[in-house]
Amino acid sequence: MYAEIEEKPRQVADEVAERIERLILDGVLKAGQALPSERRLTEKLGVSRTALREGLKLLRAREIIHTAQGKGSFVAHISKVDAGPLMHLFNSQPRTLYDLLEVRSLLEAESARLAAIRGTEADFIMIRRRYDEMVGAQGTATDTATHAHLDHAFHLAICEASHNPVLVHTLQSLTDLLLGSVFACVNNLYHREPEKRQIDRQHTRLFNAVTGRQPELARKAAADHVDSVRQSLAEIEQEEQRLVRATLRLEGWT
Repeated sequence: MYAEIEEKPRQVADEVAERIERLILDGVLKAGQALPSERRLTEKLGVSRTALREGLKLLRAREIIHTAQGKGSFVAHISKVDAGPLMHLFNSQPRTLYDLLEVRSLLEAESARLAAIRGTEADFIMIRRRYDEMVGAQGTATDTATHAHLDHAFHLAICEASHNPVLVHTLQSLTDLLLGSVFACVNNLYHREPEKRQIDRQHTRLFNAVTGRQPELARKAAADHVDSVRQSLAEIEQEEQRLVRATLRLEGWT
């Protein structure tokens, strides 16, 4: 039950907006999710329908929510990285993949440590669901993009269990870039049996450390996993470059 908001003419709209913003920040209401009906929100927040509408109007003005005609109001994708010159450089320069993996290592190691300390049983249920979905898709005909999304969802569930909204939204703001790095990992490593087995073991160690409330082991498992992926991708890239050079020599280009 949401905390009841006392009705005060000058403050109630701001309080309604602030309460809904907190639900979004805490991940109770997620980007793209439809807001509950007006009746349910008025009941949960303990305010009049007029006050609720004024609060929602503030959120629309702040671009925290948006309304689709005939469909209702939805949480905006406030964390999405806008397209622009920086995004173009990130996507066009292969070396940024390794820079991104360095950032992932730092953020995910800390989020795993905090998740092991702060995670609730409800958090661990969600992490287990994401883990089981990811493991269940292995060895099936699931396409690479779906594998990447399942992998990312598992790591995001751990991050959400850190109960640090800034950390969660920082990772979410990099969603497109992170999915790109996960896609590169899955596409290049999962069809190589030794690398795939290693990734599976790393995910299991991370899952066990977080849900077993072992913060330092969780931090190390997360960092080791991302660092291992970065090293494996670098080795594959070097191998491909050697192959290209050898082929060019064979064809008489050098």
